[in-house]
Amino acid sequence: MQVLRQVSLTDDLLDLGCGNGELARHLARNGHHGAYTGIDFSPALLEQAASGLPANFRFLKADISTQDWDVPLASQKYDAILAFAVLHHLPGLDLRTQVLRKVRAKLASGGSFMHSEWQFLNSPRLTARVQPWEAVGLAQTEVDPGDYLLDWRQGGQGLRYVHHFSETELEELATATGFSIVESFLSDGENHRLGLYQVWKPRLD
Repeated sequence: MQVLRQVSLTDDLLDLGCGNGELARHLARNGHHGAYTGIDFSPALLEQAASGLPANFRFLKADISTQDWDVPLASQKYDAILAFAVLHHLPGLDLRTQVLRKVRAKLASGGSFMHSEWQFLNSPRLTARVQPWEAVGLAQTEVDPGDYLLDWRQGGQGLRYVHHFSETELEELATATGFSIVESFLSDGENHRLGLYQVWKPRLD
């Protein structure tokens, strides 16, 4: 993953929405020996994530959509906080703002926030999965611009909320939460345009 080239092997990392530990195992294979903390709300995924990793990798159950998700982290600061394919599942500007302000507070001096957002509208195949909000009893007027309901087929079938971020929207969100965007690029998928990756740094003003 291109953005991880900026992560030192000794950096203390916080991985939001770590899932089954795929990223943690990638880091371990590449010799990461700084402290890594992965958080997720799924006990089943956390159990998979913790299997077979060195002692410097730890995992905690926490739901970043709640007010107190950062309490188990105490006063710990991190050289980098990672959130790959996470923010686009958080509904509403208020919740995203709340999470990002906590992220900023948990960064060490000079730390970076690295994240990716799904750009599914860049794929006709994925765009075809968009479902009407009426399927869950909502009207289009009851959701925010950029909110979508997708036919989800990974690990079973169902419907899933996804927000499609524009670069302008992310720039506004970064500014509102005290960050500056230092890098932004598209990657992933057969057309290399399915993931929007960004690196943010806290503004010093």
